[in-house]
Amino acid sequence: MRIALDARCVADHFPGIGRYVYNLARALAELGAGHRLLLIHSPALPNTRHDMRALAALPGVELVPTDARLFRPGEQLAIPALLRRLRPDIYHAPYYIRPYAPLPCPSVTTLYDAIPHIFPREVSPRARLLFGALTRLAARSSHRIITISASARHDLCAAYGIDPSRITVTPLAADARFCPDPPQAEAALARYGLRPGYLLAVGSNKPHKNLPLLVESYATLGDDAPPLVLAGHWDARYPQAREAAARLGISQRVRFLSGVAEADLPALYAGAAVFAFPSRYEGFGLPPLEAMACGTPVVCGAVSSLPEVVGDAALLVRPLAAEPLAQALHDLLASPEQRAQLRQRGLAQAASFTWESTARRTLALYEQLA
Repeated sequence: MRIALDARCVADHFPGIGRYVYNLARALAELGAGHRLLLIHSPALPNTRHDMRALAALPGVELVPTDARLFRPGEQLAIPALLRRLRPDIYHAPYYIRPYAPLPCPSVTTLYDAIPHIFPREVSPRARLLFGALTRLAARSSHRIITISASARHDLCAAYGIDPSRITVTPLAADARFCPDPPQAEAALARYGLRPGYLLAVGSNKPHKNLPLLVESYATLGDDAPPLVLAGHWDARYPQAREAAARLGISQRVRFLSGVAEADLPALYAGAAVFAFPSRYEGFGLPPLEAMACGTPVVCGAVSSLPEVVGDAALLVRPLAAEPLAQALHDLLASPEQRAQLRQRGLAQAASFTWESTARRTLALYEQLA
């Protein structure tokens, strides 16, 4: 079978989706099922995170360069023309921006969440309407939809009227590099002026990530609490977490790290005493799984997909008020025994999610449609 996987999202502009596509491609190739994997990519786009040449060295993988860019009208003609030349048996678009006209082969599209529908204030009215229209168009243009959790499937069906029988769930996984003893961890922490034992959150500062609530919860822990490190992309439109730290007089104890290198993330997770993830919504929620793979105890929100990701291996709290989150953090910091127990549960939970499993589920769908 000839599989055309659209890898144009493997670029710095798409950190999360790029990681999904890259790991899926690698796992599909490593299955050794004898299929030909055609990776359509944009070599002109900045890509400092993922080694496409390493993928090309795997058996059965071929890189197919294209100048067709996402978000540009020309891709609506260029990608179908490219598919007619490549003659694949299946085309997989990992993003709702994709060709919408009929294609020369069956197609699947990966959709991740319904955030613009559930949190409409996080995007402009124009962006929300455009996202909704194009998501519905992508669903209609696809033979099947892939999503990353049962929760996301429910939300996509409710928000965009997709028949649930058309959606296949393929959960994500932590990369193998996320482990309890990552190489050169001490040097990585030193680059950020950190010593092991801090509280950690990883993610952007978008409103649904709920960082102001975490800062408010942390402020109640007292001066003896370890430093709080908030790592992830910083969007200047949402300064509330910094403002909360200043208002509560704890700015000196809260570190905002917006430029953490991808290669340093395992060390950052492994060096934390506790990982906190008070998000109010996730399509999957990869950071808690990565933290658990690094042996770090997790406190996270009991909402959307997170309970199905962490199972009984984390402390779950309703992320609506500071007091329950603060209590969970206090209890975990005060109990080495509970941290050790969650560490072991977390390692087992993280190990139950693998990219091989994701690839096998995805390949089964390809084979069903081709």
